[in-house]
Amino acid sequence: MKKYYSITELTREFGVSTRTLRFYEDEGLLHPERRGRTRLYRAADRRLLQEILRGRRIGFTVAEIREIVHVYKEPPGEIGQLKLMMKRIDEKREELRQKRRDIDETLTELDQAEEACLTRLVEIGVGT
Repeated sequence: MKKYYSITELTREFGVSTRTLRFYEDEGLLHPERRGRTRLYRAADRRLLQEILRGRRIGFTVAEIREIVHVYKEPPGEIGQLKLMMKRIDEKREELRQKRRDIDETLTELDQAEEACLTRLVEIGVGT
């Protein structure tokens, strides 16, 4: 495994912009070493970026990701991080289930509205 990764290497590998990496750095999630104006990312930064992007894909906010990362660095460490992660996953899953229920309800309402329109068009003698 390489000792350091450049910002260009990580942007290419993960398909993100340099702005994204700088944003995560500004948010205190990534801490690359600096040599002059050059950012050098360690293997740990690369793994963390991979986890940050995974968290974002499944819907975690940057604040939630920061909280999960912080729990890992402080006691109770990995156990606390895993328990917090499981709690956040359950919350996200329930949030998505509620969105699914809301979408299903909206689709039913749209079907009913469409049916009412079609019925009314037939009543007034307009073909569809």
